[in-house]
Amino acid sequence: MGLFYFVLILWADMSLSFFYIEQFDPSQKEIVLDEDTSYHIVQVLRMKPGERLQLTDGRGQLATGSIAECHKKHCTIGIESAVYTEPSTRKVSIAISLIKNSSRFEWFLEKATEIGVNSIIPLICERTIREKFRVDRLKGICISAMLQSQQTWLPVLHEPIAYDLLFRQEEVAGIAQKFIGHCVEGEKHHLSNLLDRDKSSQIILIGPEGDFSRAEIELAMRSNFIPVSLGETRLRTETAGVVAATLLKLI
Repeated sequence: MGLFYFVLILWADMSLSFFYIEQFDPSQKEIVLDEDTSYHIVQVLRMKPGERLQLTDGRGQLATGSIAECHKKHCTIGIESAVYTEPSTRKVSIAISLIKNSSRFEWFLEKATEIGVNSIIPLICERTIREKFRVDRLKGICISAMLQSQQTWLPVLHEPIAYDLLFRQEEVAGIAQKFIGHCVEGEKHHLSNLLDRDKSSQIILIGPEGDFSRAEIELAMRSNFIPVSLGETRLRTETAGVVAATLLKLI
C-alpha cells in the first residue's frame, strides 16, 4: 500500500501543506494523487478545491499547485509552477551497522535525513544483532524527515549489506575521503581535523553495539579508510552516526 507524508511549511509567505509524490514530470499540468494521499487531503485535512499545496519527488523537483478536484481516492492537483533544486556538490555517505533496538535506528535515519546526508548504507557486521529491515517503513521515516526539514532531495537508503562486501562496491571505491570510527585503542585523529572541504565526497563507517572487530578495522584500513575519533566519550551507534553526519555535512 502506498504511503503518504506531509508537513506544513512556509512558502511564499503562505503556509502550504507539503506532500511527497513518487514521480513528477515538470511538464505536467495536472497530477492525480494516489489513494492514500488523496484520502488524507480530502477526509483528514478537509481541504477544498482551490486550496494550494506543494509536491516534491525527493529528486529535486518542487511543484506548487491547487486542488482541482477533491476525491478521496484520486484527488487532482493543477500545477501552477515547478522548480528544480540542484543537489549538493559534496556527497556524504554514512555506512552504519543495524542495531538491536529498531526504534533507535529509525531515530538515526530521521536525524541523518534532516542533516542532509546523501546516502545511508546499513551494515551487517560480525557483532550486528540484526532485526527486520522494513524498507517501506524506513523509507517513510526518511520522507517525513525530508519534508519536515523542507528539503527536496531524499537520501538514498540502501539495502543492508554484509560488511566485507561494502569494500567491493564501485560506488564506495570512488569516494574521495574514507573514514572508520571505532573505539579500539590506537592512533586516531578527531574527524573534524581530517576533513577536506575541497573533496567531493566522504564516507564514514559506524559499527554495532560492541564495536567493529579488529579484523573488520584492519580490512577497512587496507581499503584506505582512516581511523578517526568522534570525541572523548563512548557513543551509542545511533548517536555516533548523528555526530558523524553533523561533522561531515555541516561543520
